[in-house]
Amino acid sequence: MFDILVYLYETYYRPDACPEPAALARKLSAVGFDDVEISEALVWLTDLTEMAGDETNLSFTSSGTRFYVQQEYDALGSAAVGFIQFLESASVLSPVQREIVIERALALEESPVGLGKLKIIVLMLLWSQGKEPDALMFDDLFGSDDEQAPRLLH
Repeated sequence: MFDILVYLYETYYRPDACPEPAALARKLSAVGFDDVEISEALVWLTDLTEMAGDETNLSFTSSGTRFYVQQEYDALGSAAVGFIQFLESASVLSPVQREIVIERALALEESPVGLGKLKIIVLMLLWSQGKEPDALMFDDLFGSDDEQAPRLLH
């Protein structure tokens, strides 16, 4: 499913450039993606689009702290929770966007959610809202997931 999401992100520079779901499914099938994965990706993306559309109607700010219940923390994992907190503190995600990312990650029914997949979820959320991360954040979102690799400061 995530291969399809990355393909959509790289192929269609805006979500409104995507064809309708039926035509998109045919195009994805012609490219070589599996029908089951296409179906899962389109359902996941439709749910994301609905939630992201609702986010644009909500305008509130929050200066509170988000506490995770144990089930959320277990499902997301400490790396994902830390990365979400980092994105929010860097003003990449609003509190509403944070909740959308958490909901979409929990919808994967995968525990813990890998950091690479979480980054794709964030990119897809921003993409679905017509927003683009700045160059440094984009680098971090598409950078290495290898925790052992040293980060170079230059």
